[in-house]
Amino acid sequence: MTYIYIALGGAIGALVRYFLTLSIAFPTGTLVVNVLGSFLMGIAFVWFSSKLSGQWALFFMTGILGGFTTLSAFSLDVVRLFEIEKYIYAGGYILASIIFSLLAIFVGIFLMKAIIT
Repeated sequence: MTYIYIALGGAIGALVRYFLTLSIAFPTGTLVVNVLGSFLMGIAFVWFSSKLSGQWALFFMTGILGGFTTLSAFSLDVVRLFEIEKYIYAGGYILASIIFSLLAIFVGIFLMKAIIT
């Protein structure tokens, strides 16, 4: 049953990512997805560690958010930017993706801890 929760969540996350990235210009869509996913992961980490666990944590964190966020799409975006010789933009995209995703997960954790305490 665990595998079904993860697979279903992954399918949902991948579909949401697909539709969101279609609606936002390249490569900003992947950046938004990864930063938003990191923020939601921070919230989920605190929520599931304090309130719920088990199947729901796997469904949401491993499934939905795992299917939603994507390192491979980020990597491909960087390659595509290099191919069109947008080197400075690619460097900024790499830095923005890493910095904003890390900040987002910390903000999510901080906000959720503040809400539940």
